[in-house]
Order: sequence, then structure tokens, then C-alpha cells
Amino acid sequence: MRASITVVGLGSGDENQLTLGVWKTLQSAGSVYVRTEHHPVIDYLKQNGVAVQSFDGIYESRGSFADVYDTIVGQLIEAAKAGGGPVVYAVPGHPMVAESTTMLLRGRCPDEGIDLTVTGGESFLDQAFTRFGFDPIEGFALIDATALSTEGSAVLDPRMHTLIAQVYDTHTASDAKLFLMDALPDDYEVVVGHELGVTGRERIVTVPLYELDRLEGYGNLSLVWIPRAKDDSVRMRSFERLREIVDILRSPEGCPWDREQTHASIRKNLIEETYEVLETIDDDDPEAMCEELGDLLLQIMLHSQMEVETGTFNVFDVIEGLNEKLIRRHPHVFGDQGASDSEEALQNWNAMKAEEKRKAGIDVAQLSVLSGVPRDLPGLMKAYKLQKKAAQVGFDWERTDEVYAKIEEELRELKEAPEEERTGELGDLLFAVVNLARFLRIDPEEAIAATNRKFVRRFEYIEQKLRESGKSFEQTGLDEMEKFWQEAKKLSKNAGV
Repeated sequence: MRASITVVGLGSGDENQLTLGVWKTLQSAGSVYVRTEHHPVIDYLKQNGVAVQSFDGIYESRGSFADVYDTIVGQLIEAAKAGGGPVVYAVPGHPMVAESTTMLLRGRCPDEGIDLTVTGGESFLDQAFTRFGFDPIEGFALIDATALSTEGSAVLDPRMHTLIAQVYDTHTASDAKLFLMDALPDDYEVVVGHELGVTGRERIVTVPLYELDRLEGYGNLSLVWIPRAKDDSVRMRSFERLREIVDILRSPEGCPWDREQTHASIRKNLIEETYEVLETIDDDDPEAMCEELGDLLLQIMLHSQMEVETGTFNVFDVIEGLNEKLIRRHPHVFGDQGASDSEEALQNWNAMKAEEKRKAGIDVAQLSVLSGVPRDLPGLMKAYKLQKKAAQVGFDWERTDEVYAKIEEELRELKEAPEEERTGELGDLLFAVVNLARFLRIDPEEAIAATNRKFVRRFEYIEQKLRESGKSFEQTGLDEMEKFWQEAKKLSKNAGV
């Protein structure tokens, strides 16, 4: 006779939720394994002569739920193979709803030569739909609270009713609260249900979200209901709402200006928004940075939506490609390679880039050393990157004093150059200055940006002083402006900027 395991559901409440079929199976079993004795039906079973063996002790001896469930399944399989009759295993609720051990058994029993039977019982979902009073056909999601602190896969859609199950203590309640606060206002009303369907012990409490982990009484039969949002403003924190808005703007019923735009017409916007983000970084202004990052994201959304309209790709293809690239180029994180420091990590990244080119049919050996530098980078940044690539193969100055000499040479040539050659000579001088920046380990773009900011501060000081004296630029001379400039310079040095 083949070994067998029968998994039955004890229902979500007291014995009144037991199905007749499950009750007959439990009565006819010699003994019953139960995942936990912390369930209202267990006392009823004992009172009616059903012997139970609990796995509660495993919870105390294992470091994670995954280890607990794996150990339980291993012991059940051993018991089934040992003979002595079919193994009956009882779990809270329905065996196929939020029950990891059932899924593990479904995966392992066929390989172990064990027949597996799963018999349903009333799940906590039945009680939730009844006691909270919502219809899941309106849209419904189920989330495991125990996974919220370790997995980032859960996503809340405010348009759907959401149940968070296995909120068994204040720690998991806190994880649920933090997860929900990413998408909902702090005062959004949520409903906590304890021991739904258990006569005399059921409790249902409505609280603002921020109080979710301040409640007492969480246990194995606790869950949280997040009613679907009727106010569309709640969706303002969702990516899907952003995609929807951009789609509307580009639609025939949308904005005439947005509809007219092309990749080319808003090309410069992408650059401008990027620099506005950089400005907020330089100013150490998180509030402004938040806004400007939104403007930059809008450019990505608009370009993606334009391609949706031609049928080439959408923003989810962009995200998919990025996710795949990040995983592929970090084999020291998501694979079996190592990286003890940032230099090794960068080597892995570059190696994967080269491998991607080979797979795309590009002969890496035939590529220029200078390939990969974007054509439209700002001049100083592009010069810096070109020089770094050339230096990697030895085309570089050996000493800093040689670079200083080159700058002096280029400056002389600029002074002596006829007018039609000055543009080229000035470019040569700037290129040499970028070389010096590289030798001094200074980013030339950051250096010129800092000087630009300094110039603006000092010039605005001149404007301020002129306003205070009731003068305009036409009413003052260079000597007076230079005096104010030196005052501003002195103030900047005293302030350390």
C-alpha cells in the first residue's frame, strides 16, 4: 500500500466552521498531526477523542518560517514512509490558502512516491468577506504580512480591497504599517479582525493607519483589511496612476501641446531637467530634489508613451530591460562571482558590458578605445572621459608638470593665433586644462559648476548693494562694482564657501 498524506483544513474559527467531510476524516484517523495547537478547534478535537500531535515545538527551535515549514514537511514525509496507516495533517483555515506547508508537500510528495490528498475547509477569507462585508469581485488582493520585511514583491493597488494575513504580533503589524504608508495617507482607516468567526472571542477594530502597530491582541488569527479607496487622490502615489495620466495627456482628448510633441521637440527638456536635478543636489535641497526628479521622470514617461503609440515598446519594457541589466551586470550580487571592493565590482560591470556587445554581434576587438563616450555629452565632461579612455592604454602624460607646460604652450598659441584660428586654439587650451583636472583628480564639470555658483553669489551681492544705495548699473562704474565684488569675496571666504 502506497504511503499517503491527507491534508485537511480546520476552518478559520471554532468547530462550527468544520466541514462534515473534514470532521469524518479527523474522527476516523488514528492520530492527527496539527501544524499548531493554537487554534479554537483543537480543544474540541481532544474533547471528542481525537489525538493530536503538534509541531509547535519546531517554531521555537528554527530561525525562520522557511526552516519551520521545511522541517514540518520533512517529518510528515518520514511518518508517511514509516507506515502505520495514512497520515492526516490538519492546518488552520483552508489548506490551499496562505498555507506554505501544503505547497511544499505538493512539490515533494510526487518525488517521494507519496499520495497526497488535500481536503478543503473554510478559510479565513470566507470569514473576512462575511464579517468585513465586502465583495471580492470588486477587486481583491491577499498579502502575507510575514514576507513584507524580507520581500519587495508586494504592491498595493488602492483601487482593490486588500487583506493582509498572518499579522500575528505587533512586529508584523509594524511591517504592514510601513508597507501601507508607502502608498496610503497616515490617517487612512484600516480594519483589524481578531479571531473572526470564533463565538465570544471575535473582535473587529477600525483605526487610522498610523495606529496599526499600537493595538494589542494580535495573534495567529489576526488580519488587516484595507478597504478600497473611493477617493482617486489616494492613487496619486502609484506608478500606474502616473502612466495613466501621461496616456491621457497624449490621447486625442488630452492636452493639445502634449499631443504635438515628438522625441526631437522635447529632446532638450531631458537635458534641462537633468541639470535641474543636479542643481538640487548641489544645493542639498531634498524637497526641491523630489520635485525635480519627478520632472525628470515625466520626460522618461513621455518618451516611452510616444513609443507605445508606434507599437515599439512601453515603460514596462524599459523597466524590464533595466532590471535584467542590473542583475546581469552585478554577478557579484545576483550570481556566483565575487567583488571585495568597488574596483572589482566595476571590473565585473565592464566585463558584462563587453560580453553583451559580443552577444550582439559586435567585434569588441575592432571597436575604438574611445567608443562608448556619448556623442552629446557637455564638452568638459566628454573631454574628461575621452582622456581617461586614452590613458587606459598608455596615451597620457607622465607627470603633472608636463601638463602645466602644455597649458602654457596652448595659451601662447592662442595669444598668437589669427582670428580665424582662435576657436580651435581655445578648444586646445580647454582640453589641456581638462587634462590638468584629471591629474589633480578633480572633475572639471564639478569645478566649473562650483565657480559658476560662486560667480552668481558674488554678482548678486553687487546687485543687492546697488539696490540698497538706490543705484542702477548705468549709474555706477567698474571701480565701485569691483569694490562690492571684493566685499562679496571676503564674505564668502569667511563663510567658507
